[in-house]
Amino acid sequence: MSGGSPLRGRTAVVTGAARGVGERVALALARRGARVALLGHEEAELARVAARCREAGGAAHPWRADVTDERRMTAVAGEVERRLGPASVVVANAGIAAGGPFDRTAPDTWRRIVEVNLVGSAVTARVFLPALSATHGYYLQISSLAALAPAPMMTAYAASKAGVEAFTHALGAEVAHRGVAVGVARLTWHDTGMIRAADDYRVMRELRHRMAWPASRVHRVDRVGERLARGIERRSAVVSLPPWLRLVEAARPLLPAVVTLRARRTLSHLDEHDLTPTDLLGPGGAADLTRPR
Repeated sequence: MSGGSPLRGRTAVVTGAARGVGERVALALARRGARVALLGHEEAELARVAARCREAGGAAHPWRADVTDERRMTAVAGEVERRLGPASVVVANAGIAAGGPFDRTAPDTWRRIVEVNLVGSAVTARVFLPALSATHGYYLQISSLAALAPAPMMTAYAASKAGVEAFTHALGAEVAHRGVAVGVARLTWHDTGMIRAADDYRVMRELRHRMAWPASRVHRVDRVGERLARGIERRSAVVSLPPWLRLVEAARPLLPAVVTLRARRTLSHLDEHDLTPTDLLGPGGAADLTRPR
């Protein structure tokens, strides 16, 4: 697969690479002959993904890093360039989420979600932008359906994803004259640890199940990497997974009223116990909670 890919011999950086979407896109890039820098909290999991990338045909190396720590991320950017070469591709995938009513969610939890998803993406872009400018590279921001449609019980996640899309589009306009391309990948529900953990909570499960089909469907994660890698090869401005998400943009003005109506019906039938806020969801959320401070 790597023979005809423009990514062959290029350096690609993936944040949140220990599992899920990050792992899948890292493997897809490695199969195309890229040298992959894997960033995340969990050293053992990152080492496992690095080994899989090498088996797939690409060089890979893990770095432990918190995307909100600008000093550490700056150091990692330098180490990546020295070990693998200047980055031609950066995939800002690191993200966390929690569920629950806004007024019952701990302020520190709410703030941390915004810091990782929005501020962490900006830090990632800042520290790797010199390399992307030198290579005329491509920056891909992983976003979500939650950036386009209201996500009740996930206010921090929705706010951060909407914010990061605005940041990404503004950044793209700033750096286009340097030859740097910027894209957004919008994903709906995929079978990751985060989504499986969300389904353990009744309120999150009920809200998803009551979404209009096909928005309620959970998709297989094993296909995501290849589809994102194709978007990276094309330096796409928008990658929609699944493709019907492109239609959501046109319906965006109608979505708040539709979601509010469905959420009102759902939440009115739940008791107080069901409205207890969740912890940060999934293994990635647990890793963030136990990160070195």
